[in-house]
Amino acid sequence: MPTPRVELMNALNELLRPAAFRDYCPNGLQVEGTDSIHRLVSGVTASQALIDAAVAWQADAILVHHGFFWKSEDPCIRGMKGNRIRTLIKADVNLIAYHLPLDCHETLGNNAGLGRVLGLEHFGPADPAEPTLPLFSGEFAVPISQAVLADRLSAELGRRVLTEGEHAGVRKVVWCTGGGQGYIEQAVDLGADLFVTGEVSEQTIHVARERNIGFIAAGHHATERFGARSVGEWLASRFDVAHRFIDIDNPA
Repeated sequence: MPTPRVELMNALNELLRPAAFRDYCPNGLQVEGTDSIHRLVSGVTASQALIDAAVAWQADAILVHHGFFWKSEDPCIRGMKGNRIRTLIKADVNLIAYHLPLDCHETLGNNAGLGRVLGLEHFGPADPAEPTLPLFSGEFAVPISQAVLADRLSAELGRRVLTEGEHAGVRKVVWCTGGGQGYIEQAVDLGADLFVTGEVSEQTIHVARERNIGFIAAGHHATERFGARSVGEWLASRFDVAHRFIDIDNPA
């Protein structure tokens, strides 16, 4: 039997604790569709391509990391956003989005997924006193070279990463998936040998060189493919819901 949407949302809100975060967008149900959910699609961004693919699969709900209604976004529902929302409403599909809560979950989130790809056995919030900060850290028992880690990320993420620095003995790594390059100096202050994120800005390279920290930019989209998929799989294991992760490629 299809799962009532309210049960699914209650489970998600209990798992991801959105009320604990001060975020840039509303977390949870953003566009209301059918009351019952049998098929769930997960993806990184609620793009038209993802919505169209979900509708083609006859999904009842879409779970994403990047949804709609950002603080800096034009609130008018027209143009590109109008087309996306019109498609959802016409097909009676729910759009569910979690931003920072999906970065910060300690086992299913984006940062947790990147920690596993890095090959770290133990990791968690970089500052345990601030669990809503999307910054994780971990240490290798045996130091590893930055070049090896860059190759590992390139292979696991399916894209060549940008790397700055040639640290031969990386022990402590701090990371933030997506557009987290602004945390690089905080990573230095936390004693990291290497900082990993999704994006790079012009000033990031200068900070890395002048503060002697290794840096890797592995792609915003590539580093944020973990959370929605993992949570979708978690829901499918607990409810009578079919789940499919659809990756709409994005080189950024």
